Amino acid sequence: MSEKNRIIGVTGGLYTVETPNGDVPARSRGVFRQKGIKPVSGDYVELLYEQDSQAVITDVLHRKNLLIRPPLANLDSVLLVASCKEPSPAFFVLDKLTAIFESKGIETVFVFTKTDLSDPSEYEKIYSAAGYKTFCVNNLDGSGTDGLLSYVSGKTTALIGNTGVGKSSLMNRIFPSAEHKTSQISKKLGRGKHTTREVRFYRLNGGTLIADTPGFSTVEVSRYGDIPSEQLAGCFREFSPYIGKCRFKDCAHIKEESCALRQAVNDGEIPHSRYESYCRLYAEAVERENTYE
Repeated sequence: MSEKNRIIGVTGGLYTVETPNGDVPARSRGVFRQKGIKPVSGDYVELLYEQDSQAVITDVLHRKNLLIRPPLANLDSVLLVASCKEPSPAFFVLDKLTAIFESKGIETVFVFTKTDLSDPSEYEKIYSAAGYKTFCVNNLDGSGTDGLLSYVSGKTTALIGNTGVGKSSLMNRIFPSAEHKTSQISKKLGRGKHTTREVRFYRLNGGTLIADTPGFSTVEVSRYGDIPSEQLAGCFREFSPYIGKCRFKDCAHIKEESCALRQAVNDGEIPHSRYESYCRLYAEAVERENTYE
């Protein structure tokens, strides 16, 4: 068993697997469907070469994390892209995605685009204070991308963001030939760009892999995953200094008396927008849990 074979693309049921001897096309065995497993981009896999030299994926190795949407595995980080204007950041969407990635052990990095249209300092302040690395990129001249390229070097990363935030422009800055390659794939399949849920990694230098993913609408964010109510506070990293200091051990940090976390919000130590997102997510989680009891 080794981690030398890795899926870097899925197109129409055919997998592109990176191996020590170069990229090879591969099919997966039907046994995966029976087990309820589907190999995805980022998976490390075992290969068997049949008599006709066709490579077949026989096993998916242990995943350190998995996203159902977009279908990606073994990510080091996510570049969560938000524009400063047109559209302005939707804090709840950003905070929900951040909590989901946190629950899966995926480092979130915020990239604020369209800085030529609006000052990003307000958004930078919120997420830097929460303990997240932030980058600001001017879509017109590309300023800010050098630091971003340095950060992703050697990592397996995905760009994720709402539709219209300039994610494609950012990807083209980071990896200029990505658009051409994506167009070739789409033309071969007879589909428009990003009309499929399948996701492909692109190689940068130094063992860097970066995936461009389809933009999503606000209503689609629920498909990224859900977090149990009792685990939610632990997915807001700036809450950690206050958890365990409340009057009640089972404090939900919603309306309980002597809540250290709520006091931190009142004292300006935690941004109101982040706390409001937590409360909304907590209410959604409780409603979901009560529905399925």
